[in-house]
Amino acid sequence: MNRPNQRIDDPLWKGIIEHTFAHFLDFVFPDAGKIFDLDRGVEYLDKEFERLFPPETNNKGVRYVDKLVKVHLLDGQAKFILCHIEVQSSKGRDDLAERMFQYFYRIKDRYKVPITAIAILADSNRQYSPKLYKEEFMGTSLQYSFNCYKILEQDEERLRANSNPFAVVVLTAQQAILHRHANDEQLMSIKHDLYDEMMKRKMDRSARQGIYGFLSRYVSFKDRSFFTIFEEEVTAKTGKNSTMGIKEYLLDKATKEGKREERAKAEAEKLLEKEQMAKKMLANGFDTKLIADIIGLSIADIEKLK
Repeated sequence: MNRPNQRIDDPLWKGIIEHTFAHFLDFVFPDAGKIFDLDRGVEYLDKEFERLFPPETNNKGVRYVDKLVKVHLLDGQAKFILCHIEVQSSKGRDDLAERMFQYFYRIKDRYKVPITAIAILADSNRQYSPKLYKEEFMGTSLQYSFNCYKILEQDEERLRANSNPFAVVVLTAQQAILHRHANDEQLMSIKHDLYDEMMKRKMDRSARQGIYGFLSRYVSFKDRSFFTIFEEEVTAKTGKNSTMGIKEYLLDKATKEGKREERAKAEAEKLLEKEQMAKKMLANGFDTKLIADIIGLSIADIEKLK
């Protein structure tokens, strides 16, 4: 099974987390429904994450897909979830635990909120499963542990028995690892099996389209015409074209990214206006707390402007 190039692979992983985020939380944390208040919505902080951790250049062979998500708890508190996905065929530089710790302390320092971190490993190395970062020197020690989900270690039958839609995503990634040498005919059969698994589960249209796009495109046919054959056969199964092809999927993803970028730009401009107004008020001797009340910035942010 040929892995797709990074331009396709990364949007699929990023997109599937967003398409199925509620299912993803329930899959990773069985008691999520008693903890998270998803009715208040979630906020994806991808741009903020990129500012904290600019992409590395010439980082060949190792790809990281990161989602930083702001969520609310049922008790009203705001928390952060860091979802880090290793998309690679080996353990790379074997520095995951250290990077997870770096993510933790920089995000903690920037946002001052509790964080839970999840590393999803989609590699084929059975011995690679870091869960802990340790550091010690002359009586000073540090230990940081995080959630680590190794796709290759999961039981296939349990995934098939799991009614959570995200189980199909994990099953797809697992099959890609286990059958990486499959030919196009074998791959066609695997994709149909995954499609049938998806159709067994209840989910909304957005989640179904996202999962279909993922299972359809996460691994590639050598003969590109098999993509068309697969979609035609799926249409024949359902009696209607209820799927989303790769062009539509990526267009949908790009549209959503564009809207988020527009919102982020508008928010940045609004913040800049507030900061400029705060500076003028500081210059005219206004009290910091009064400025915060009028403009809506935090006292800490106004103090930084001084």
